[in-house]
Parts: sequence; C-alpha cells; structure tokens
Amino acid sequence: MSADVAVSLSMLAVIVALSAASRRLLSRALADTGLSVYAMELVSTFQLCCCTHELKLLSEVGGIEQRLALTLTYLASVIHGLTFSGAIGNPSGTLEQAYHAKLSGSCAFKRIACQFAAAAAARAAVPVIWGVGLSGLHVRHKLLGYQCISPIHAPLSKATAVELACAFAVQTAITHTRSVEEKYRVHAIAAVIATVVYAGGSVTGAVFNPALAFSTQFPCSGHSFLEYCLVYWLGPLLGMISSVLLFDKLVPLMSTTSPSLHLPLESKKRT
Repeated sequence: MSADVAVSLSMLAVIVALSAASRRLLSRALADTGLSVYAMELVSTFQLCCCTHELKLLSEVGGIEQRLALTLTYLASVIHGLTFSGAIGNPSGTLEQAYHAKLSGSCAFKRIACQFAAAAAARAAVPVIWGVGLSGLHVRHKLLGYQCISPIHAPLSKATAVELACAFAVQTAITHTRSVEEKYRVHAIAAVIATVVYAGGSVTGAVFNPALAFSTQFPCSGHSFLEYCLVYWLGPLLGMISSVLLFDKLVPLMSTTSPSLHLPLESKKRT
C-alpha cells in the first residue's frame, strides 16, 4: 500500500509540474491574444480533475485511511489554490463572479465551456495513464475494467441537499476570505474543503463542483445522467445561490432594519 501511495503522490506531483509549465508557456504564447485566461481555465481544471481522479482511486480502491485521505485533500486544495493563476475551475464559482459583474456573461460562458472541456479531457486521459500500470493499484483497477460505483449513498433529495450544503460552505468561505492575503487564504479555504469532504463524503463524495463531478462521478454506474445532474449540478448551483443571496441580500437587509426596531424603545426611554 505504501508503494501505491508513493506512486500516486509522484503522479500528482508530475501532473502539477506539467500543468504549471503549460500555464507558463501558454500565458507567454497567448499574452497578446486575450485567450490566456481561457487557457488557464483549461489547464487548471484539467489539473484539478486528474488529481481528484487519482485521490478518488486511492480512497475508494486503494482503501487508504480516512485521515490520510483528508490530509491529501487538504494539501491538494492548497496546491491548486496556489497554482491556478487566476483560473476558477468551478462553473458555480464562475457564475457567482458573473453575478457580481467581475466577469462578463460571454467570458463566464467561455470559461465554463473550458472547464467542462478540461473535465472531459481528464476523464479520457486518466484511464490511459492508469493503463500504463505504474503501481499495483493501477494494475488492479485496470483488471477491474476501471469500474466505478456511484458514490451516492442516500435518497436523491438528501444527496442534493448535501451537495448544496457543501457548496454553500465553500462559497461562503471564499466570499469571506477575499480580503485575506492569498498565502493564508488558500489554507483557510482548503481547511473548509477538507471539513465538508469529511462531513459529506460518505453520502455523495462531497464534490460541490459541476465540472469536477462530470469528470469523476458521472462515469460511475448506479444512477442515471439526470440523477447525477440533479445532485452534482443543481445542488452546488443552489448552494452558491443561497450563499450569495444570504450575504448579499438578507444579511444587509437585516442589518439595516435592526436599528429601526429599537427606535420606539429608545424614544420611549427619552420621554
């Protein structure tokens, strides 16, 4: 098992290194074209999906301890946050930025298209890498025909609610840490991600990212495409919307109306 973990960690390091090199090359090559932001989305989402595929394999097929799985999830989240170079890698997050006018509608649409394209590319590329048989874990997975069972272990309504809650928590953390220095912020967000994976992983896998789910969960047997859409697309979207509405609309509304509720009492005291 330790050999399998070592091979997987080496594979993750190579993926991150190659992705970083690709980002540098593409940013220079496309610097004057306006296409570099979309190249960053493609490469970064591909990195995210490939790494998650390998971590998922370690956890589900390799049977590593939950503590180690959560530690690797935390470390991977930190690395992704530090290396994404402005990419979002999440359609829900992209829509949130479009809602706040940080992105135009056209730019958001193109970014989301890049995210799903990269997710599909990772979904096709990872079995090819596993097929090389770099570790015993990869060989066993190949012999099983790269079999993947649905991680949804609850009624669809509960599973959707879990993905909604996970997306709500992560979006809220992202929103409330924007003023924090980036090198500290990535650790805070990674801690929240590890926490929601611990809380909801046994129910749905706690993906809370529609593009990532398309790559890692949709190929699994056990549920239909529409059922996966309900849980992994609608759930995170509603979670993001709930967070935005709560902190953009309801909390400011409550803070502005609260003083007026005390005005009659204060005036009564003066009289």
